[in-house]
Amino acid sequence: MLELSTPVQYIKGVGPRIAEVLATKGISTVDDLLHYLPFRYEDRLNPRGISELRAGEMATVIGEVRNSGLFRTRRMPIFQLTVGQGRTRLRCLWFHGAYLQDKFTPGQMIALYGKVEQDRSGELQIIQPQFEILGDPSDGANGGAEKKAAESLEIGRIVPIYESAGQGRLTSRWFRRVIRTALENLNPDLPDPIPAIVRARLGLVSPREALWKVHWPEAGESFEDLQSSRTPAHLRLIFDELFFVELGLELKHRQQKAQTGIAFRLDDRVRAAIKKILPFHPTAAQKRVLKEIAADMEKPCPMRRLLQGDVGSGKTIVGFEAAIIAIENGCQVALMAPTEILAQQHYFSARRILENAGYKIVLLTGSLESDRKREIRRHLAQGNAQLVIGTHALLEEKVEFSRLGLVIVDEQHRFGVMQRLKLMKKTSEGEESSRASLDPAGSQTRPHTGPAEPDVLVMTATPIPRTLALTLYGDLDLSVLDELPPGRTPIVTRRIEDERSPEVWDFVRKQVAAGHQVYVVYPVIEENEESELKAAIKMYRELSGHVFADFKVGLLHGRLDPDLKDQVMRMFQKGELQILVATTVIEVGVDVPNATVMVIEHAERFGLAQLHQLRGRIGRGAAKSYCVLMTGGKVTEEGERRLDAMVRTSDGFQIAELDLELRGPGEFFGTRQAGMPSFRVANLIRDRQLLEAAKREAAAVIAGPNSEISPEELSRALVHMRVRWQSTYGLVEVG
Repeated sequence: MLELSTPVQYIKGVGPRIAEVLATKGISTVDDLLHYLPFRYEDRLNPRGISELRAGEMATVIGEVRNSGLFRTRRMPIFQLTVGQGRTRLRCLWFHGAYLQDKFTPGQMIALYGKVEQDRSGELQIIQPQFEILGDPSDGANGGAEKKAAESLEIGRIVPIYESAGQGRLTSRWFRRVIRTALENLNPDLPDPIPAIVRARLGLVSPREALWKVHWPEAGESFEDLQSSRTPAHLRLIFDELFFVELGLELKHRQQKAQTGIAFRLDDRVRAAIKKILPFHPTAAQKRVLKEIAADMEKPCPMRRLLQGDVGSGKTIVGFEAAIIAIENGCQVALMAPTEILAQQHYFSARRILENAGYKIVLLTGSLESDRKREIRRHLAQGNAQLVIGTHALLEEKVEFSRLGLVIVDEQHRFGVMQRLKLMKKTSEGEESSRASLDPAGSQTRPHTGPAEPDVLVMTATPIPRTLALTLYGDLDLSVLDELPPGRTPIVTRRIEDERSPEVWDFVRKQVAAGHQVYVVYPVIEENEESELKAAIKMYRELSGHVFADFKVGLLHGRLDPDLKDQVMRMFQKGELQILVATTVIEVGVDVPNATVMVIEHAERFGLAQLHQLRGRIGRGAAKSYCVLMTGGKVTEEGERRLDAMVRTSDGFQIAELDLELRGPGEFFGTRQAGMPSFRVANLIRDRQLLEAAKREAAAVIAGPNSEISPEELSRALVHMRVRWQSTYGLVEVG
């Protein structure tokens, strides 16, 4: 009898060697194998007769191989296969099909799936069909019984199609056979970790039924629902994944609320200090968000809040206002940024805004000399420095604080989750307070002592769709800056083909002559023979030596020495450089209000969020700003959608939704880096409504045992959740 936790090698037909191959696909246990779902299904219950086929339709055809062969054209080798049903025949073609040359023999039974097309002579054919060999004439009489058994899984039913593994050695047919064996030998008494009231509310089928029917759908199942993963079986497995992620996040949230932090005072003196540093009248959105942050900081539990706002919405000033609340209460503040350029940018802004009020601000980055680092660390440990701004250097063991009250993390998605936690723990060992966390059942709190937790404000200029925020930052409360400061003019975005570059350079020349500054961005630093992309270094020489020889042109890229990088950026900020040729190193944190034009060459090669972030470097002053997207060569369909979105809207949240749709959640930030769970069956784009339901139900469950949910059910759900978080989702432990 197999359990879900049984190593996959113990399933009949697997063994240690194949188990090693399966491990490369993330399949180590029976549970992993049963969650290796078909990527599509074929209706072999009613396969089409060749005579019934019509051009333009997708069809499954089962027939006998008649002949096959490879013929070569001037452009490519083409493999041709003819299958038959009685007297009717169908031709199939594969371009670049030399790899199929010895694959087929006359008499084989084969299933084909693809789009039916009509050739020039009016004959029907399928180009590049997916195929599966069902039987071989060499099986003979001895193989009859085995062939018959195999055919019961291959023909006369809706058949699951799996992605092959082991360089094609483990075929879809192999997976069907082994998964069927695993299901037939699975313990019939599978426990259901989801509480009964949740299952009843959502009409969820049992785990065993879901696993059977997702792999072996019954004849009456909607084919459309199967292909779109909307059958009751699919919905149960998807909900399972989302529910236990949300359950973990809810538990983390509740644990945080149970901890004792610093209850900051917000009296007239603190309010006056905040008003004193404001360089402009705040927007309604900034007032609302500061009110949310201040309310959190007044509470005796630690704040955990995400401040989300589009480029230029004024997040930094809100962060500084929060810092003043902490400083005026006798605490220190740490602001961590992902790059030295961004850290320096924040440092200069903080000095400009806060130093006149008498606050002591220091900068701590990796490139500082050892003596300077040691001096800054001493100031922090003694409490002389009230605000430290830095990079990963803040995480070093030697960095200690006198009384850390607030941690601000900018562009959180560029840090690992554990880095955020590490900085939060840098409170002096001497300051103890009573904290509490849930017991395994989640119903009680148990006090223990430890350092007071600082408040945490996470800021990001990368708009995160709500769907993603629910999983990426599900343990944080959300504040959104959805309003730009007054005086900002909308950025005009245009797309122009590369051959029209002389017009673009003429426009740049006029803007510079009018006293404005310009960014010219390239996707690569140096050219190589394989790439047609214009390189930043080559184009810097071209632009500075010829096109704009009468202007001051600078070059900025990631490989420059940090001091030189800083020097170039300062020169551009001071207006000593009129044109800055750069790579995406300027994507975040560069603030030059006089820069009104951004030219992005090979814009089709950039991601959508990246294009939006780059565009956010302009439009920061009162003058009208322009973003020019130059494209070279053929643009893919996806590239067209990205460019169209950039021209159509400057709304970061709309752009983020489309970017998530185009790239998928795993690529949106980089799964592991962002601490995002690795889903096996759920898809955050497709399954948005289920995610909302999972969050709602998880909150109800964590609310504690009541008449609807017994302590036993809650305990079982939490135990299952902890196993999932570590073994399946790849996230840190909860609870």
